[in-house]
Amino acid sequence: MPLLFLNEKSWGTACDPARAERAMADFVAVVRAAAAEGGATLVSEVDVKALEIAEGYPVNKWIGASPRNRALWQRLRALQGRSPVRSVFPAEGAADHLEYRHDGEVVLGLGAAHFMDGIAVSLPVARPWQTDQVTLERSELVEDDDGTLEMRHDTVDVRHLSAEPHLDGHLEWIRKARREAVTTGSRIWDSRADLYPHLTFLPRVEDQLRSLSPHWVVPVRRALERLEEAVAAWDPATMAEPEWRTKVTPEGETRKRVCGFTDLDGKTHTFDLHARFTPGAGRIHFRLVPEERRIRLAHIGSKIRPEV
Repeated sequence: MPLLFLNEKSWGTACDPARAERAMADFVAVVRAAAAEGGATLVSEVDVKALEIAEGYPVNKWIGASPRNRALWQRLRALQGRSPVRSVFPAEGAADHLEYRHDGEVVLGLGAAHFMDGIAVSLPVARPWQTDQVTLERSELVEDDDGTLEMRHDTVDVRHLSAEPHLDGHLEWIRKARREAVTTGSRIWDSRADLYPHLTFLPRVEDQLRSLSPHWVVPVRRALERLEEAVAAWDPATMAEPEWRTKVTPEGETRKRVCGFTDLDGKTHTFDLHARFTPGAGRIHFRLVPEERRIRLAHIGSKIRPEV
């Protein structure tokens, strides 16, 4: 089931009551439309009833202003799921290595929407929220191959809704997410042929996925999706390797010796190409199989140590 994450930064903006009324009606309409398409649930950092639609205009006052508003509130209330946003993370502290900002301000709902591969939803008052995609600044604590920790900074785009027309660009994703909800490593393994037709997996990966830490389910799923997208667009006749959609590097010569695994043909091959995922030193090791226009995965888990 797709998750809609409330953008708390879009609330409490200065505007006149009439504008706030229209914005609230649009907000309820888009949340209900998304729920109708994909069974989506609204997740917020605090109870929506505790928010201000505009400065000095709390939700409670809006509810009491008219029978229509009361009816809209009841419809919205039926779709509100859980709070705070951390309550839907796969494990406690799963996103402690990340921080998301918009215009320099920390944003919990927008960040959670990106981390959980969901959709952010905003009250359409200010201009920045009148769009189907929002760009965030992300800071991520990562571990390099040499074991050092560093904070990396980049920008990411988040699916976003604040009015029903924004839904058009996300409908296919919402419907697919409802059909293919992947919340465990076991589900990744069981659905691998449908989800990742250009990736093949060595049998040893099954145990790794079925015992995958809850912290890593979403990061692994997203890393596999990016690998799948890259390989699907790959033409081995003209390109030595795909144009990767995530960071992919080979191991150095001294570490290649720990990347040998028995392949499906019974022979030992080196699977030193790897993508990363966090928190921690998560690695997906694979090798190119150009004759099949696929890649073969041999390891999903912590960084391979010499003793493994």
